[in-house]
Amino acid sequence: MKKMFTKLFSTGLLMCLMLIGFAVKAQTTSLADNTQAASPNVSSTPTNVDTKADAKTAEKAKAKAKAEAIADEKMTKKADEDTTWKPQRRLWGYTFGDFYYDAHADAGNRGPETQYNGVPTYRNAFQFRRLYLGYDYEITKKFKAEVLLATEPNANTGVVGATSTSTTTLTGVAGGTATTKTTTTTTVANGDNLVDGKMAFWIKNFNIRVRDLWTGTDFVIGELSTPSFALNEPGTNGPTSLSETTWAYRSIEKTITDFHKNNSYDVGAALQGTFDPSTKNFGYVAMIGNNTTSSLLPAANANSGFYKIFYGDIWAKFFNQKLFVDIYSDYAKTGPATATIPDPGQEHSMWKIFASYNSKPITIGVEAYTQKIANALNNTTTGAAEDATVTGISFWVRGNIAKNLNYFARYDTYNPDTKFNTGDTYTTTYNTNYGNYTPLTKEQFYTAGLDYNPTKNVHFMPNFWLVDYSNQGPTAATVANDHTLVFRFTFFYTFGK
Repeated sequence: MKKMFTKLFSTGLLMCLMLIGFAVKAQTTSLADNTQAASPNVSSTPTNVDTKADAKTAEKAKAKAKAEAIADEKMTKKADEDTTWKPQRRLWGYTFGDFYYDAHADAGNRGPETQYNGVPTYRNAFQFRRLYLGYDYEITKKFKAEVLLATEPNANTGVVGATSTSTTTLTGVAGGTATTKTTTTTTVANGDNLVDGKMAFWIKNFNIRVRDLWTGTDFVIGELSTPSFALNEPGTNGPTSLSETTWAYRSIEKTITDFHKNNSYDVGAALQGTFDPSTKNFGYVAMIGNNTTSSLLPAANANSGFYKIFYGDIWAKFFNQKLFVDIYSDYAKTGPATATIPDPGQEHSMWKIFASYNSKPITIGVEAYTQKIANALNNTTTGAAEDATVTGISFWVRGNIAKNLNYFARYDTYNPDTKFNTGDTYTTTYNTNYGNYTPLTKEQFYTAGLDYNPTKNVHFMPNFWLVDYSNQGPTAATVANDHTLVFRFTFFYTFGK
């Protein structure tokens, strides 16, 4: 019994001591935690192993955070980049010409601005009327360079001869013998042909474009298309639906203002913009130029650097872009064309409106303009210089007949001076900077034909080309009305665009 009691007591005492030890340890730990919390500068002393593990963990966490930050930065930068843009390097060109037959030539040889002036009746030939070779180069997404070479020969490649005579004495012969040598210097009648009559290229466009100088507006400087009718720059803030593009048959004939020698290109600078960059339904062009096109005039020429021409254009698209309206104006002050006109010489200005309606079966268009030329005529009856007012209007229609077969037709009427006084007499020279201008001849132009388009960018177009001429003024009684009629098979193809 005594031994059993002793064992039980010993066991109970051992258990009590163990419980007291656990309690003391727990209290000590709690006190240490409380002390550390209350005194953050006081810390328990970990073992070396724990310290190294914690430092390595912290370093890994820091490295991970840095890697995540770099990755986030790269993703943000990549998201900001436009990976869809690829620089354009494009060589392109197009050509049109005809086999033509001149069925009837005007007996008065009128219409000096036309391509068949001076071509005799019954002449027939194969002929190129335009060859373009262009190159577009995007330096960056912001900057684009454009180069365009052109040759535009007319059917009239006749020459104007200036004959000079020289006398040469042959030496070494007894008494000497005088011989006469005749030399003829020739120049090509039309300015688009070179003096040697060959189809060589000349520079028509050479410019650099700054896209989005501000949102929706490009800046272009160099030799560039004016907004008069020909400007067409897809993928930019410039207009793409001016009269030449919408007419779509420059291969048949120029627009009416181009026909009568308004500038299609010039050396200068322009702003080409849209008022609504997201939809591009409304826009404008403002340009200043030399009014010399590609001519390199002598520095002393009154029209080379002393005066400028100003071009302005506003365009709009309505009804889901089916209706296009374009209003154009220009103003130029130039030096005196002749000594009879004192400084400040001439000035001329044009107002033009063009409208077209584009639908799937048919497209119709109308272009009308008026142009004032100051001091254009010398009235010998009154002894004064008179202004000339030019008017012109063009109507055209084009559409689809069947797959790959289209049609086109056009009518223009042109009056070189609505204020011409038929009771007065005038000098036969006219004070304008338009070399082919005459106030005496009114014109009615007609053309129509078919367009067979067997594949993209290839066209074969049988057509006729007709101009009726009628005189006004003193010559009306002596020069009969007449016409020029040409039948043509026109070909046109484009490559690289």
